[in-house]
Amino acid sequence: MFADNKIWIGKSDKRVYLEPKMANRHGLVAGATGTGKTITLKVLSESFSDMGVPVFIADIKGDLASIAIAGTDNENMRERIGRFGIENFSYKGFPVQFWDVYGEGGIPVRTTVTEMGPLMLSRILDLNETQAGVLSIVFRVADEKGLLLLDLKDLRAMVRYVGDNAGDFRMKYGNISSQSIGAILRSLLTLEDQGGDFFFGEPELDIMDWIKTSSDGRGIINVLHCAKLFLNPLLYSTFLLWMLSELYENLPEEGDLDKPKMVFFFDEAHLLFEDAPKQLLDKIELVVRLIRSKGVGVYFVTQNPADVPNDILGQLGNRIQHALRAYTPAERKKVVTAAETFRENPEFDTVEAITQLGTGEALISCLDEKGIPSVVERAFILPPQSQFGTIDDMLRNQIIVTTPAYKKYYKAIDRESAYEMLTERAERKREEDLLELQRLEEEKRLKMEAKEEEKRLKEEEKRLKAEERERERQRKELEKTMKKSTNRLTSVERVTNSAMSAIGREVGRSLIRGILGTLKK
Repeated sequence: MFADNKIWIGKSDKRVYLEPKMANRHGLVAGATGTGKTITLKVLSESFSDMGVPVFIADIKGDLASIAIAGTDNENMRERIGRFGIENFSYKGFPVQFWDVYGEGGIPVRTTVTEMGPLMLSRILDLNETQAGVLSIVFRVADEKGLLLLDLKDLRAMVRYVGDNAGDFRMKYGNISSQSIGAILRSLLTLEDQGGDFFFGEPELDIMDWIKTSSDGRGIINVLHCAKLFLNPLLYSTFLLWMLSELYENLPEEGDLDKPKMVFFFDEAHLLFEDAPKQLLDKIELVVRLIRSKGVGVYFVTQNPADVPNDILGQLGNRIQHALRAYTPAERKKVVTAAETFRENPEFDTVEAITQLGTGEALISCLDEKGIPSVVERAFILPPQSQFGTIDDMLRNQIIVTTPAYKKYYKAIDRESAYEMLTERAERKREEDLLELQRLEEEKRLKMEAKEEEKRLKEEEKRLKAEERERERQRKELEKTMKKSTNRLTSVERVTNSAMSAIGREVGRSLIRGILGTLKK
């Protein structure tokens, strides 16, 4: 509850406040399941909203969505209100925007593959160091060639392109093994099956659409519906980290403000740090340390403070610790560690108090106006002004479609990017290859025809020569035969010729006598 220009969190024998100008010094909300963390989140979110500060919260179980609806009066609430001594308590709903990576329980949230970058994408895909290095090469090649990586089909096409042309890039970037290319493609297929193709694309989220206030000056509470997203812990945690980095990259330096520009609640924060490579942990620490100067407060919500690395835990000045259970020596050790993070209160034993806290009760220590951690207080968290529980789908959808940002993001856009460009390039190459193949086939056909024609001509020449030889032989045979015939007939011809000459002469004379003399028979 926002009261006296402060955030009133809880009450023991006195009120426990969070100073607005210290709210961007980050914080921690810890405690076992069922100890009241959700109520604490609602109370804090409502207070920041009343203060005019936009809020982001991840709704994993669906029970934070009811922050949009005014609470209802009942005997239990009246008893709590009276116990806290709250004057003029009012039930009210708060301005919300529902978001959902899958576009089912809220406005679709998208980003591009290029925006996500190879480091965080390698975490989502669960790649080893070598595979992550190859993915970085894929991004570098895409940047150099001006190929936009907007969605997963773009990235898949780009990975295949680099794999198919690995030899061209090896001298410049190092070895690109087919095994790594195959592993990345298989991981992309898994991510698609988990709904990653909904998250990557356009229009991509403009983070400034989360930093808005309503018409009455209250900060809008951005509720990310995570019931489905949380089934993929790597995608969930990396998505929230991406949003945090977007805030860091896009917001200007603000210095010390009277109140935060935005507050970001990172629920189930332990997922962010589990099995994270050192390079990523270093970047998370850097973002958490520097984003404070952008006016953003980050609050990690988890079961145990030990879930948060010490380098980051040391930057969380505002702490709310709900109950922890210690049934084993290992759990007892975690309780002691959690207790040691507080400034001790001589009125109670912090270690014992952590194990004895009831539901809705917490140990609270916030930074005072000078930035010094206050003595830890054991207090009951105030009741929320909004409704407990969930809301029905009809009301949720009504809120979604009437949100101004809905028209901007509800419809996906698929403009020309790496997939289309590489597909066109591949199609053009296939056409060129086909034309080249046809040219080669035609050239081969013409060569074969030329060879066949040359063979036919040679055979024809050979045949003609053979015929010529045969005619020459026949001619010579004929000449030879005729010569022999001529030699046999020469003497006979001479005798015959003489006889015929004599006969011819006699006949001539007979004819003459007959003609000159009398006609005789």
